[in-house]
Amino acid sequence: MTKNRVAVYPGTFDPITLGHEDIVRRAADLFDEVIVAVADSTNKKTLFSLDERVALAKGVFDPNSNIKVVGFSGLLMQFVQDQGAKMVVRGLRAASDFEYEFQLAGMNRKLYPQFETLFLTPSEQFMFISSSLVREVAVLGGDVQAFVSPTVNYAIKQKQER
Repeated sequence: MTKNRVAVYPGTFDPITLGHEDIVRRAADLFDEVIVAVADSTNKKTLFSLDERVALAKGVFDPNSNIKVVGFSGLLMQFVQDQGAKMVVRGLRAASDFEYEFQLAGMNRKLYPQFETLFLTPSEQFMFISSSLVREVAVLGGDVQAFVSPTVNYAIKQKQER
């Protein structure tokens, strides 16, 4: 009998970047299923609504059979339990990310002792990409096509035209 290894990769993904895609695709090689958990962030002003962010992520990962995209709100640990997962994947771009992520992993483990956190670093060409930087460049009229998939780039351009 084999275990079904399910991992959750949470984030606001506003927008989903090539760095996120890199982490998800690499995690998909390690797990039977990766759930991209798109958070309904109440304390961030997002460019895209939750439904739009879920749709964009689904568009990016559609051809991958072991990647599922789900929107959620509330406590991450409750979502992880509801999905039958015991692993959360987090991306670390720089040493500055580590302190916050380390604290978060500790708190989550305290809430859900069976829970593990796996830290992955993005491939070198994506180390500097963050959603907030992509959003800022896009809002200021810059070209972000080198940082996001064509589908996401098109959606950003549509937002800029409104």
